[in-house]
Amino acid sequence: MAEPPRAPKVLVIGHRGACALRPEHTLASYAKAIADGADVVEPDLVPTRDGVLVARHECNIAGTTDVAARPEFAARRTTRTIDGVSETGWFTLDFTLAELKTLWCRERLPQVRPQNMRYDGLFQIPTLDEIIDFVAAESTARGRPIGLIPELKSTPFLRAAGLPTEDRFLATIERRRSCFEGSLEIQCFYGDSLRLLRDRLGRGHSNIRLMQLLDEPATRFPAGSGNGAHTGFASMMTPSGLAEIATYAEMIGPAKTAIIPLGPDRRMRAPTALVHDAHQAGLLVRPFTFRPENHFLPAECQDGAGDGTRNQAGSIQEIRRHLQAGIDGFFTDDPAIGRLAVDGA
Repeated sequence: MAEPPRAPKVLVIGHRGACALRPEHTLASYAKAIADGADVVEPDLVPTRDGVLVARHECNIAGTTDVAARPEFAARRTTRTIDGVSETGWFTLDFTLAELKTLWCRERLPQVRPQNMRYDGLFQIPTLDEIIDFVAAESTARGRPIGLIPELKSTPFLRAAGLPTEDRFLATIERRRSCFEGSLEIQCFYGDSLRLLRDRLGRGHSNIRLMQLLDEPATRFPAGSGNGAHTGFASMMTPSGLAEIATYAEMIGPAKTAIIPLGPDRRMRAPTALVHDAHQAGLLVRPFTFRPENHFLPAECQDGAGDGTRNQAGSIQEIRRHLQAGIDGFFTDDPAIGRLAVDGA
């Protein structure tokens, strides 16, 4: 028997906007997501050197901007260890907002999404304030509430670097609270950041909710992860771990394979107990990330038309398998397909 969703409405969340169709985390990507029917759009947030929150999937902007081609910033290239991984590139915390605004966004996955490269060099990195303004304007123009679900990235690293993202984020949303017509849901992989937000926000704001992100069950945490006694995501997905999450958050955002695993043949297996157990703990479940290209689809959903081909039917098939498992919403790179999957076309 299928698990029913706990939410009254299953939300289609534009992951980084509609990044299957536009370069991620640009106003153009958010605009496409909204036009294609997303209920909510997702900006990932990282700070500049002068403490302004901007939308990038990670602090390292080597792959999503033209910074590598800018000789004036060549000396900023460095190596940092973030979330337990050493990486070399250019990092937002080494740039002021004014400097970042001289850069131009680029497609992050040119091998899979070469059609998006025609937008390279057209869009700047948006700030959180600019995104709030844009979504509020879109909500008004379209006559429907559009929610925001920002993710606070790499919070232990940024706190140690003297740029505590939580403080800057809370100050912004308090200052801009009147702009939120839709829901505001805040997500993070780090439980201590969510607990801090819960302590500061309380539970009195009916339209502000928190989401504990959960990566693949086998993923273990780096030292200083901020997830308490847990050493990896598997223990957070147990009934006791979910009950603990429910003390500070209203929902979880697990990797989709934590709900429907893939076998060695990359075909979907039977659903796990995660959605049921989370619902029993009082938590909504909104998995990530559904991507429309054959490259990302389970074997039985692929159509043989090429690795980078947008496969609408296969993507709908995959999403609907997860809808049958009782999810309450989902992150998708292609909200138009997500809308079709939910609405039954």
